[in-house]
Amino acid sequence: MTEPVQGGKAFTAGRKRRSVLLTMSMSFLAVAIAVSAWWLLVARYRATTDNAYVSGNVIQIASQVSGTVVAVHADDTDFVEEGQVLVELDDADARIALQSAEAALADAVREVRGLYAGAGQSGELVAQRTADTERMRQELFRTEAELQRAKDDFARKEKLYREKFISDDALQIARTAVQAAEAVRAAARASVNEAGSALAGARKQKDGADVLVDNTSLENHPRVAAAAAKVKEAYLTLRRTRIVAPAHGHVARRKVQLGERVAPGGALMAIIPAEQMWVDANFKETDLADVRIGQPVKLSSDFWGDAVAYHGQVVGFAAGTGGAFAVLPAQNASGNWIKIVQRLPVRVALDPTELEQHPLRIGLSMRASIDTHDRSGPILDADAQSGRGLSTTVFAAQAKEADAVIARVIADNRSSIRK
Repeated sequence: MTEPVQGGKAFTAGRKRRSVLLTMSMSFLAVAIAVSAWWLLVARYRATTDNAYVSGNVIQIASQVSGTVVAVHADDTDFVEEGQVLVELDDADARIALQSAEAALADAVREVRGLYAGAGQSGELVAQRTADTERMRQELFRTEAELQRAKDDFARKEKLYREKFISDDALQIARTAVQAAEAVRAAARASVNEAGSALAGARKQKDGADVLVDNTSLENHPRVAAAAAKVKEAYLTLRRTRIVAPAHGHVARRKVQLGERVAPGGALMAIIPAEQMWVDANFKETDLADVRIGQPVKLSSDFWGDAVAYHGQVVGFAAGTGGAFAVLPAQNASGNWIKIVQRLPVRVALDPTELEQHPLRIGLSMRASIDTHDRSGPILDADAQSGRGLSTTVFAAQAKEADAVIARVIADNRSSIRK
């Protein structure tokens, strides 16, 4: 009677095993179907990497002139506005140089005023010499008429003398009158020649004076312009002893110290605009076949965690891999070459609103996932980009201030002159 019982137990155990195996097979099949569906519908349209980092503009602050630091007004983590004074240098020498340049400009203005006055006087002298020459010529014409009248009178009296109507004395008086008229004409002709020479000299003098002022006004005369350039240079040197922020942002890497002697170009600190940040995501070259400019990107940071999601957009690809721009690029022509999958940086622009709500810092780690459904965008952007660059007006404002100083000095030392 034991045999059937044992057989029934074996049958039941086998039945259970088949049920478990069937359940496991169905589970594996369901997982495989789910994974396949997930890959077909989602995964194959995603390019993902956790090799991504926050990048941004690092505005280096450097001195444009040499000098000794007398004040430092900003430190690491401070927020500064555009145009705010960050560092002050000793400006005693610069002030003296500016005063000397302003004095030289004032002297140049007065000197050029003298040139214009000399040109005007030369013109008046030419006009006077011209009038004198014309008067001498009129006098010459008068003496020639007098001479002709005297000759006619002498000829008439000479005829009368031959006919015995007048005496020798009367004829001699007529002859003397002719000689006197000739002498007067000779003197008049000499005066005309002298006046002509004086007029020629006056014209040469005027030409020499005009050469110094022709086609110029007081402001753009070469001597004034050269002196004005020195004033502008001295003024900018003075203003540059107060080193200002070219943009607003947070201060980082402050190196400058009080009392330090700084040279032009030396790094003093950096400013990082918090709203001008992006993500450089380093994707494997094998994952980029379907990535295009303009595709949406979902990102998360280790700083804020997965609870905070950022939404960005692919704006471009780097011109080369990281290895291509390394200080010592890899030499793949050696005999022991091993292929390594390269990574290409992809720039992702962030949503400014999300960035304002959850600020990031340069260098933070990010995870990026690109949705590659829409592949209509370009791989390389061939259009010239406008509006992405950075600019500042603080230095242009300093140049305008220098122009105002130059205009003031010229106005204080000028007078009414011809232009």
